[in-house]
Amino acid sequence: MLKYPYNTRSWGYLTRVSRQLEKIKEICYNLGRFLFSKMPETQNQKDKDAIFAPRPPIVVVLGHVDHGKTSILDKIRQTKVAEKETGGITQHIGAYQVEHKGKKITFLDTPGHEAFSAIRSRGARVADVAVLVVAADEGVKSQTKETIQIIKEAKIPFVVAINKTDKEGANSMRVKQELAENEVMVEGYGGTVPAVELSAKTGEGINELLEMILLVAELEELQVPMEVPARGVVIESHKDSRRGLVATGIVMEGELKVGDWISAGNASGKVKSLENFLAKPIKIATASQPCAILGWEIAPRVGQEFKVVASREEAEKNSLMEAVLGPVNVFAREARTEGEIINKKVANLIVKADVQSSLEAIDQVLRAIHSEEVDYNVVNYGVGTINDADVKNAVATKASIIGFRVNIDGSARQMAEREKIPAQTFDIIYGLAEAVRSIMSELLEPEIKRIPLGKMKIIAIFKNLGKSQVIGGKVTQGKAVRGAMIDVIRNGVLLITGKLGQLQHEKADVIEVAEGLEAGIRFDLPPVPAKQTQPIGIPILIEEGDILEIYEEEKIKRSI
Repeated sequence: MLKYPYNTRSWGYLTRVSRQLEKIKEICYNLGRFLFSKMPETQNQKDKDAIFAPRPPIVVVLGHVDHGKTSILDKIRQTKVAEKETGGITQHIGAYQVEHKGKKITFLDTPGHEAFSAIRSRGARVADVAVLVVAADEGVKSQTKETIQIIKEAKIPFVVAINKTDKEGANSMRVKQELAENEVMVEGYGGTVPAVELSAKTGEGINELLEMILLVAELEELQVPMEVPARGVVIESHKDSRRGLVATGIVMEGELKVGDWISAGNASGKVKSLENFLAKPIKIATASQPCAILGWEIAPRVGQEFKVVASREEAEKNSLMEAVLGPVNVFAREARTEGEIINKKVANLIVKADVQSSLEAIDQVLRAIHSEEVDYNVVNYGVGTINDADVKNAVATKASIIGFRVNIDGSARQMAEREKIPAQTFDIIYGLAEAVRSIMSELLEPEIKRIPLGKMKIIAIFKNLGKSQVIGGKVTQGKAVRGAMIDVIRNGVLLITGKLGQLQHEKADVIEVAEGLEAGIRFDLPPVPAKQTQPIGIPILIEEGDILEIYEEEKIKRSI
């Protein structure tokens, strides 16, 4: 047994060290509690004393454009959302709740066009279960592959819905084979991923899909703690002309009530009213329930977590602390080199949209526009109606105004017409993208197409008028046309280019002279550039024996 020397000095030293260690231990404990309290809660962080209850699954529906995502949800909800959406294509994220055999399911209906990949990714992060929709007649497409990657990165279970099995050319086995080639092994094809064959048109297989979703969700054992402050995620944010700022959210746990103080990033407010997905007023929104939240002081950021706090002061404090996250940085362009800035013409744009996620989608679709000669620059953007301030800004920056699913104020429209500011609005994002391409194309130099007309051999020189020369010759090929362009060729080498200003045949002014005939012409020299002075004393260079190549130039508008 080891023995330590016992004396007052050594005992006092050990006591002081022990007290310091206790203080360090206490500091570490408190720091750990603080850091732990700031960490996002997960299903595994369950307080032993808390009471948990099951919650409905949140399901995200993903897949290639026009493979029937919205049509499936239409059949489930027995509504006609697809017909209400412009062009039949979903262009917003939406949240809906349905009931099957007494159990609720929340669906996130996400767009399928490639411009909305950011929205699809966000939906996958919120969801508990994904439904991968693949059309039986088309199989795996580019966005199907992207969707598979999103689901894998989100690490959520999913069900494959093979849609349009009623269509001619439908081949479910081919779909399963193509899925296997993309590392998705479905049941009955060497894997464990559930697959349901269905038709959104006839409704066949819809009940089986819902039952499969509930089965997968049951295996996940989705539960939330009871009697905790409500927490959720903002999936949409916009300004309503009558109601003010509105955020669509999904409650993840707790109960959100009218009168609660909430904070979301740098936004906060008091819940003035709640609406369910059918726009009906409700007093309480429970876990997994989608709802419209009114009462924000500033618009919350899409994708931001919101939470209920005790008071206005705490909400404002949390907003200040979390403001460091900042807003979504849309329309930010990569730094251009000095050469690119000098060599490229730039089309200035002002973009207004109905909701924040539309701005993100517009940003992505515009990034796909590339040109070596012209570029675009979004000088300002925002959510809401196109107003007088937007037009004034466009006048100052020489910009075009582009709106997506928004209106133009009457006074703003009149001002835009008076100031000759292009202002267009679109309901389909494809049309908006094409409009921007057209605006940029206006800055492109036109393509010059040369159309040969004929040739003339010079046989006489009549007058030298300084800026022009009167000469005579014979049309040896084609025809000579008044107003056409002329290249003077000597010994096979281009000497000078000018214009056929006047044309005569047998001393009469004519529009054109045919092959084999003689004609007199006035050859006009091209204008001298403003920064260049014409040399004095140098005679007109056309001589007898020179060949004139006569042609027209057609300017062809180019497009990006």
